[in-house]
Amino acid sequence: MTANLIEAAQQGDIDAYEQLIAHYGTTVERFAFQCGAQYHDVPDISQEVFIRLYRFLHQFNQERFTTWLYKVTLNATRDHYRKQGVERSKEQKAKEGVSMSHSTGSDYKILVDEQDRELHACIQSLDEKYRYPLVLYYFQDCSYNQIAEVLSLPLATVKIRIHRSKDLLRGLLEKGEVSSHGGA
Repeated sequence: MTANLIEAAQQGDIDAYEQLIAHYGTTVERFAFQCGAQYHDVPDISQEVFIRLYRFLHQFNQERFTTWLYKVTLNATRDHYRKQGVERSKEQKAKEGVSMSHSTGSDYKILVDEQDRELHACIQSLDEKYRYPLVLYYFQDCSYNQIAEVLSLPLATVKIRIHRSKDLLRGLLEKGEVSSHGGA
C-alpha cells in the first residue's frame, strides 16, 4: 500500500500525498515528542516534516519509507530548536514531558498513567546519543540496521548505545529519580 502511495505522490497525486500524511501523521508526532520536542512544538515540527516530505519525495529511492521518515523527523526536530537557538537542559525536557502528559489535548494523550510519565521523563533525561537509539528500537520498532541508517552510525555503535541506554534507564527507574544522565 505505502509503495503505491509513494509512487503516486512522486508523480504529483495530491490525494496520495494526503493519504501518506493521514497514515503517518501520528507516527511523526509521537517520534518528534519522544525525541524531546515540547508539546506545543509538535504540530509545527510535524508540519515541517511533511513539507520536507513533499519537497524531497522525488528523491526518495525506495529505501524503507519509515526509516527515511524517522530521519526526516529527527532532523526537523533538531533543526526546529537550532533555529530558535533554544538550548534546554535535560531536566527541563523531562519536566516538560511530565507536564505534557497532564495535558487535556485529545490529539496528544500519549502518556496515560504515572508509570508511563515516569518512564518518559527518565528517557528524556538521557543524553541524545542514548535516547534516540532507545526510542527508535523500543517505541518505533526499528531494527538495529534501520537505527544505524537513521542516525548515520555504525551498527556496532548502535548496539552499544542501546545496551548502555537500557542500563542507564534501569538505574534511573530503580532509583526513581530524574536528573541529567547519559554521560558525555
